[in-house]
Amino acid sequence: MTNDRRLIAAALVLTLALLAGAAVAEEAKSATAAESQDQMSILLDTIRANRKALVAANLDLSADEAKNFWPIYDKYQSDLAENQSKVVALIDEYTKAFSSLPDDKAAQLIKDYLAAEADRVQLRQSYLPQFEKVLPGRTVARLYQLENKMDAVVRYELAGAIPVIDEKAEAKPAAK
Repeated sequence: MTNDRRLIAAALVLTLALLAGAAVAEEAKSATAAESQDQMSILLDTIRANRKALVAANLDLSADEAKNFWPIYDKYQSDLAENQSKVVALIDEYTKAFSSLPDDKAAQLIKDYLAAEADRVQLRQSYLPQFEKVLPGRTVARLYQLENKMDAVVRYELAGAIPVIDEKAEAKPAAK
């Protein structure tokens, strides 16, 4: 399969996952909190499975490389899932209260989000030497490029779904 075809296939799979995500988000508006959490969990599992498929389709690994790479990648994704869960919880907390979010709570959510992002970057950096031990440098670079592209698509979709604070609206007083 040529690189163009791989990228088209990858984009198609990720688009389907994101369309499923949009449907889940729409259903979540009318679902209970428990149902919404279950739907988000299913969506995240779908995206994770599609990520692995996209990486597999876009990295031309030999049998030996694949044997050494996939256990590391699976652990990497598992560790990233913990971080993603933190971010999802923050987004959920924000979207439930954005229209009346007190200043102190808004500031805390931003600090927590930035801490989660810093943890994500640290995690990605910590796996780089492990990937470099089992793959050539150009393949590792391609892996990180693919990860960045998939992250950009997911972030774009999230950005469209997360409401923006109206800073002029009156916030609830901070809880004492």
